[in-house]
Amino acid sequence: MSRKGNCWDNAPMESFFSRLKVELIYAKDYRSIEDAKSGIFAYIEIFYNRKRRHSANDGMSPVAFEEKAALAA
Repeated sequence: MSRKGNCWDNAPMESFFSRLKVELIYAKDYRSIEDAKSGIFAYIEIFYNRKRRHSANDGMSPVAFEEKAALAA
């Protein structure tokens, strides 16, 4: 939920849910709720948070970005 009158508060979540739908939901035909839950969990925890390249990280995956930052520190 965003602050009253500030549409930018919700922009990161809108972007995430857009990517989730395009990259996962519309591309699959789930047979059950459990299949959908496990697919969404795998997308978020394995692909999106660890492997997917993010423009905010200079096109690097979150894991690669953190490793680079740790070496620089």
